[in-house]
Amino acid sequence: MARPFLDLVSSDEVEGLLALGTERRYASRATLFHQGEPTQHVALLLTGWAKVSVQSRRGDEVLLAIRGPDDILGELSAIDDRPRSATVTALVPVRARIIPEQQFLRHLQDFPGVMFAMLQHVTARLRESDAERLRYVSTSGSGRIISLLLDLAERQGRRAPDGVVIDLPLTQQELAKAAATSREVAARTLRMLRERGLVRTSRQRIVLVQVTVLRSLASSVSHDA
Repeated sequence: MARPFLDLVSSDEVEGLLALGTERRYASRATLFHQGEPTQHVALLLTGWAKVSVQSRRGDEVLLAIRGPDDILGELSAIDDRPRSATVTALVPVRARIIPEQQFLRHLQDFPGVMFAMLQHVTARLRESDAERLRYVSTSGSGRIISLLLDLAERQGRRAPDGVVIDLPLTQQELAKAAATSREVAARTLRMLRERGLVRTSRQRIVLVQVTVLRSLASSVSHDA
């Protein structure tokens, strides 16, 4: 999984970025950006988690990614000056640094280290997107659900006595969309993992009990009928 943008920036340059713009708080399920709207700013996530989604021509929501602390949002639209390509919605209460587009672009020009970090960030996201497309054609829906859980555990999970805990208010439908599969496959996969004692689920909480076994299982689940 690609590293957050601020992880690629030196500590001095992070301080410079965080001095830009103003801080803003968003409630859970509040929208940070709307798909199609003009670009006016970028957002640096300080705390919390947000989902990135697009609406298909049929009106269905397609979940593209989940972003967390130290990630940047809206940078591509700022760079190419085109409307927002996706909607960003807070999954939990979020704090973000809101930086006006032109101020952000001037900062990139003035600080080559930050510009290079942005290039690394965009490149990593492109590679991640390529890997996701390969996963889609080579792995079953069940395998993609398991891989998604492992990715979330790596980025957002916290260690606990009973396993790795993912505290995100994701519905089965949102998990399914993130894994490019159906809600039925997501529900069936989670039920199978619970029955095998590999995960435990409750409202807004998933515990990965056997991470090593899940990694092995992710690549071996047969294709869904």
